[in-house]
Amino acid sequence: MLRFTVATVTYNAGSTIRRTLDSVAAQTHAAVEHLLIDGCSTDTTMTEIQHYVERNTDQRHPHAIVLVREPDNGLYDAMNKALQQAKGDYIIFLNAGDKFHSDSTLAEVAAQLDARYNPTRRPAVVYGETDLVDNEGHFLRHRRLQAPKHLTWKSFLSGMLVCHQSFYARTDLARAIPYDLRYRFSADYDWCIRLMRYAQRRNLALHNTGLILTDYLSEGMTTRNHRRSLLERFRLMAHHYGWLRAVSAHGWFILRALIKR
Repeated sequence: MLRFTVATVTYNAGSTIRRTLDSVAAQTHAAVEHLLIDGCSTDTTMTEIQHYVERNTDQRHPHAIVLVREPDNGLYDAMNKALQQAKGDYIIFLNAGDKFHSDSTLAEVAAQLDARYNPTRRPAVVYGETDLVDNEGHFLRHRRLQAPKHLTWKSFLSGMLVCHQSFYARTDLARAIPYDLRYRFSADYDWCIRLMRYAQRRNLALHNTGLILTDYLSEGMTTRNHRRSLLERFRLMAHHYGWLRAVSAHGWFILRALIKR
């Protein structure tokens, strides 16, 4: 059976993590490893995790829960720890406050992959759409950037068209391409591009599920540091696509924002 690792990186996430824990616990797909990487939280995060572990053991088909609690050097360092620890065929980064769109999300994804791919040639990436929710978990809107029907590494010249939480990476490939800790806000953008380029070199598919995979908490680290994130994203875009294309793309971003006002 196809196995998923859901990696949740936490630090003082006590106010939002319950929604994420409940969502993972509710997945009807049996082969799920939930990897919790906590940077020594000082709030109620560990209390919520303890209750989650206790509830999980009472289920008929409990998911595997692995807790790593130690200091880290930030979000992307913790994500690199998750890459090294993950035992699933695919790794999914689901942050505190985020949740799967439905209880059957992973079961539906697994059914698609089992039906369409030989286990020895599974896609490098499985992706889908994302909805945005508020701090109470209520629907706000569909994500403005839509996942393209046919995704390639060049697609991200138009921005991060697939939300990181709806970008499921094959673990064996992802482990070989760690997050670059030189980037504070956009290492996920860089990581996705490098992974897709690697997939192209190996002639591996990027599979569009056609599903809404994630309900994403709209207020995150990148949102709170929007200007610095955009500058870092621009430098990464220039690195991967060239300065001329990066300037041209950002000119279109500005024009698009003005038109929508």
